[in-house]
Amino acid sequence: MQNVTDRTRNPFGMRPDCESFVPGYGDANADFHVIGDHPGAHGGADAGVPFTGEPWSDAFLSALVDGGLIAGFDEGPAADDDLIDDARAADPIAADRTFFSYLHMCVADGVPDEAAYDDMERFFDAELRAIAAHVLLPVGARATDHVLREYTSRAHKTELDMDALHAEELLGSGWLVLPIKDPAEWVAGDGDRLADALRELRSTDFRRESDLGRFIAGSDPYFVR
Repeated sequence: MQNVTDRTRNPFGMRPDCESFVPGYGDANADFHVIGDHPGAHGGADAGVPFTGEPWSDAFLSALVDGGLIAGFDEGPAADDDLIDDARAADPIAADRTFFSYLHMCVADGVPDEAAYDDMERFFDAELRAIAAHVLLPVGARATDHVLREYTSRAHKTELDMDALHAEELLGSGWLVLPIKDPAEWVAGDGDRLADALRELRSTDFRRESDLGRFIAGSDPYFVR
């Protein structure tokens, strides 16, 4: 696949109408899309990178390293507003084939209300479909509920029990979904459970693509999922 952009921070130039925000971060051609809630819940307001700056960030990102989703991380110094969109800025997470973003990217005073989530939906959905990752990894109850409702047909038959859903594979509609329990609520073993599940997932045909090129003219492959 040809890269559509080599930008790691905010690769699609999202500009929501708020004073401060944490844009999407990572590989724009990702196989894995890690989806969080909002900066107040999952961090990143200082560095401008999702899932950084929280007491649990090291444990969470370490599990992703152990699971093979990222090569490493170094949160480093806080980034100012100008660096958030600077492709030359230091990348604190080595995210090859993985992308990180939030349902609600704006830094809010407290928990965003439903109207605010609805307003941010257009940014999140546009980014999700532009990335077109094979695996969606929603983090926490709200992100998991949203992904199951909007991108699968499983919401009505899936109990939102994050202890039970943590690191369990769920088939969606074109996506494989692997929910992650909120890292702030992890107990002993949750990080290892996630890392083990990611290693197992990566050892399989998680893309689940079929080549239909034989049914059309020419010799080029035509992959669908």
